Amino acid sequence: MQALYGLLRTMRPRQWTKNVLFVFPALVFDGQLFQPGPFLNVLIACGLLILMSGTVYIINDLVDIERDRLHPRKKERPLPAGQLPVPVALAAAVLIPIVTLLLAWAFQWRLALVLLLYLVSQLAYSFYLKHVVILDVLTVTSGFVLRVLAGVAVIEVANFSPWLYACTALLALFLVVGKRRQELVKLGPAAVQTRPIFQQYNLALLDEMLRLVTTSTFIAYLLYTVEAETAIRVAGGVNLTLITVPFVLYGLFHYLYLVHVKGEGGAPDEVLLTDRRLQATIVLWGLTYIFLIYLLPQWV
Repeated sequence: MQALYGLLRTMRPRQWTKNVLFVFPALVFDGQLFQPGPFLNVLIACGLLILMSGTVYIINDLVDIERDRLHPRKKERPLPAGQLPVPVALAAAVLIPIVTLLLAWAFQWRLALVLLLYLVSQLAYSFYLKHVVILDVLTVTSGFVLRVLAGVAVIEVANFSPWLYACTALLALFLVVGKRRQELVKLGPAAVQTRPIFQQYNLALLDEMLRLVTTSTFIAYLLYTVEAETAIRVAGGVNLTLITVPFVLYGLFHYLYLVHVKGEGGAPDEVLLTDRRLQATIVLWGLTYIFLIYLLPQWV
């Protein structure tokens, strides 16, 4: 039982929120949220992606087990702490992806291909790309884009804008760079021991990257609201989707406030689960979109 609990912890339940946030946009923004069939398809895709991403975390912890024992927080993870035996983790790392891919293939072959691509890219990250400067953060970012693609693969989309891929990639890169920055600040010289790639980074570079990606994220979202086919237009051609822009701007600014003033951001999943203002911003943004896409067209 202890090993099973350790295995579950190693699969990072707190990180599962990323799958929900990035798998469902295709459904929501294509106007199919309240259609039972597409909703069930995306829900299944989300569940299978949780299993696959959990496998990646297991493999990553197996590869980094010695370094994690030197990290002030990661040493408490089940593998470095000894709660999860290495043989059990190895068996799970082999069996879970096989079963997941077989289930995905039986359900929708396109989803199986997306999951396979996700697994291969993340394995490349675990064994090699995490040690290559710049490519390390870009590889992590690709995992978020593939999550969106998994949601697209299981439904027939008609109004899904390619700009949403750009927004997803840039937002993910924003979070990843912010996380790298905070790790470097908090760990200082010890950062290299737990993540060797920090030999290739410094605070100035990460701050410049964060500034660039923040601006790019906002511009990409602005273009999405203008170009998306689901944009709601009323008399005079006014695009009401633009009213969601302040939520995104506030969310970006607030996250930068947490990073630079509060010293948070080293664990984006924890920030999402604990920061009430950020949660309120996301909820209000989502509800506004649901109103614009699903309710307003019935009245105009």
